[in-house]
Amino acid sequence: MRPDAVHRVLDAELIAARERRGGEAPRVLDVGGGTGVWAVPLAVAGCAVTVIEPSPNALATLHRRAREAGVPDRITAIQGDTDALGDLAAEGEADLVLGHGLLEIVDDAAVAALALGAAAAPGGAVSVLVANRFAAVLHRAIAGRLVDARRLLDDAAGQLAGTKDPLLRRFDIAGLEALVLGAGLKVELLQGYGVVSDLVPGSVLESNPGAAEALAELELAAATRSPLRDVAARLHVMARRPA
Repeated sequence: MRPDAVHRVLDAELIAARERRGGEAPRVLDVGGGTGVWAVPLAVAGCAVTVIEPSPNALATLHRRAREAGVPDRITAIQGDTDALGDLAAEGEADLVLGHGLLEIVDDAAVAALALGAAAAPGGAVSVLVANRFAAVLHRAIAGRLVDARRLLDDAAGQLAGTKDPLLRRFDIAGLEALVLGAGLKVELLQGYGVVSDLVPGSVLESNPGAAEALAELELAAATRSPLRDVAARLHVMARRPA
């Protein structure tokens, strides 16, 4: 199956980073990296990955997954919060900084975005992946949760206040772009992630030969096309720290 929109962009960035480093392993910092969903594959691809994660349980799973993948020596795990990122990771050293599923849950998204940018080397990249406010509205409406859909639409932060909503905020295109620019980064790409895949029943993929490949191609084609991009389940920004 063809790589999805986010992996395709990350792969291209890491190839460029390796070339800039004369063939040496790219340095990746995964902030809030959890159990290593992104970190372990990047280590398998030859990157030197540092993961910062507050949960000891998540880090234990990360260590296990790294051992099973044969890359424990390529991953450095540090327990800590994003608020202390400056004390946990050297400033300006990472070729690629990941903030995936992070800005929705931190206390101050603007401060976190600044910290992500500061951790990147001059000319390095920052990859941000966040929940999309308008996708959340649509998905709840489709599920019949119309009151929640309206509340998400009306709430400026895209949060279901007063409920057990696990997210402090959700983003739209304009808000995410403004946040990244405010962190002093240059936005190179803003695309959708999960544009239609969450809407296609699993039975369709199982019963139709070639459907999975066709869906992957559709996702890639739709990722950068507005208005489809604007209602994707998540929004992805690839930004760069000025050299």
